[in-house]
Amino acid sequence: MLTTFRRFAAKIREINQRYSKPHIKMSPAVKISLLSLRIYLFVLVVGLILYKFVLMLS
Repeated sequence: MLTTFRRFAAKIREINQRYSKPHIKMSPAVKISLLSLRIYLFVLVVGLILYKFVLMLS
């Protein structure tokens, strides 16, 4: 079982290493759009967590 887990972990590391650098050229507008989407999703998740926390307190 331990060898299966090690093989699985090695396969995941291999995939992560293969796709660590993007292969597609992106324009500055696309980079800005993706960054804004990432920030929006982060703020949305944090906001939902805080909202749930406030509801639990009251």
